[in-house]
Amino acid sequence: MIEARDLCKHFHDKKRGLIRAVDHVSFTCQPGRIYGLLGANGAGKTTTLRMLATILEPTSGDAIVAGHDVIEHPERVRAAVGFLSTATALYPRLTAQEMVEYFGRLCGLDESTLKLRVDDLFARLEMDSYRDRRCDKLSTGMKQKVSIARTLVHDPPVMIFDEPTLGLDVMAARSIVSFIRECRDRGKTVIFSTHVMSEVEKLCDSIGIIHDGKLLAEGSLADLRARYAETDLEEIFVRIVAPLAPAEASS
Repeated sequence: MIEARDLCKHFHDKKRGLIRAVDHVSFTCQPGRIYGLLGANGAGKTTTLRMLATILEPTSGDAIVAGHDVIEHPERVRAAVGFLSTATALYPRLTAQEMVEYFGRLCGLDESTLKLRVDDLFARLEMDSYRDRRCDKLSTGMKQKVSIARTLVHDPPVMIFDEPTLGLDVMAARSIVSFIRECRDRGKTVIFSTHVMSEVEKLCDSIGIIHDGKLLAEGSLADLRARYAETDLEEIFVRIVAPLAPAEASS
């Protein structure tokens, strides 16, 4: 489970002063569910996910991930989390298989377990045809699949996806979306950020609309449609976010 409680992250900029990148955000995500953070670029999605993954420490507030406090026991959180960001950051001279195996060993898997996990992931993600190809020779979609495999190699109960389909072609994006759905079906706790409305509509059990660091609305797609008397998610998003845009533009 993921439980964010009044999370805040502030940064200081010489020109802009205090920046409240995340401002008192609270939500929960249960096992076997997908929670989608929907927002434009700069809304606070990535910063929120990085705090949950212990990459950033909150300015205030706290979060529990897989039963562990992100501040008190960050190492336990990291062991229970698979975090996938938009940056694949693969070692170019390693093959796809060597890359996944390397991270499996970092996670403490023994060699027999590692082989089973690698073979399973390469089959499920349809990566066998390029398992021996160097990472710098792979397409963007292939690289993203390698990143997913290394994220999942230790079979974590919590999955965090940050804009996982950004920059991918239609077929590669469909494959990633299908895999996120599979994670939910296998009982994992899944949270992902996106600005793509169709992904939210296809995947999410719960949606959090975030803007300027604040969680402005939350609920299932059916809840949001009923609350705003609107069926189109894009229209719902605009109705929630647009009233804040003029103030933001003049600041």
